[in-house]
Amino acid sequence: MKRVVLKGDIRERIIKEGEFVAESGATVRHTAEKFGISKSTVHKDLAKRLKSIDNELYIKVSKVLADNRAERHIRGGMATKVKYLAEKENKKSKS
Repeated sequence: MKRVVLKGDIRERIIKEGEFVAESGATVRHTAEKFGISKSTVHKDLAKRLKSIDNELYIKVSKVLADNRAERHIRGGMATKVKYLAEKENKKSKS
């Protein structure tokens, strides 16, 4: 495995992201919003970089990410349901 050298502040950010996800069960999207970085960066930090920094935390985060991945179709369905119910209510209120 290729060893990547990361600057101190990046290492700290990755560890903070990992701790946040492990403690809260947050999604990649929510983590990206909280830390003000892109979803792609969060995913790469947690799925690749964290392993070489803190393997124990990486294992915890991997489980959360796997759970979130398994549930995302349910979240998407619920979001769609809420969207169309809101549209239906708006049509009723305009009538």
